[in-house]
Amino acid sequence: MKRTVVILALTLAAGIVVGAIGSHVLNAQQAAATRTGLLKTDLVGLEGKEAVMLTVEGGPGLVGGKHYHPGYEFAYVLEGSLILEVEGKPPATLKAGDTFHIPPKVVHRGNNASPTAPYKVLVFGVFEKGQPDPTPVP
Repeated sequence: MKRTVVILALTLAAGIVVGAIGSHVLNAQQAAATRTGLLKTDLVGLEGKEAVMLTVEGGPGLVGGKHYHPGYEFAYVLEGSLILEVEGKPPATLKAGDTFHIPPKVVHRGNNASPTAPYKVLVFGVFEKGQPDPTPVP
């Protein structure tokens, strides 16, 4: 009888641990990066284009969604580290102080490289005016 109770208790404890880990992973995957707009302005002499500046922050363990932008994206990693996946290229791990560039309409995503610390990226873009940004890709 005691053995059965011990086995049931261990099974319950293991289930709670596995459930907590699974919940944490799912929450990280479902959470979206936080985008904070800093500047959006028309570009004189470049009709139909606008400049956009923003910060993108991803929480610990974030798995970003695939997307693209309607123009050129230039970025500087301010804090933390992320894994940048660009269609047609191997994933690259970037840390604070690194920069990257994404051409127009190239599918990519950023995943937080850390399960415990957030990342923050400063982004500057030259986009087609009036186009959605970003455009999610299934």
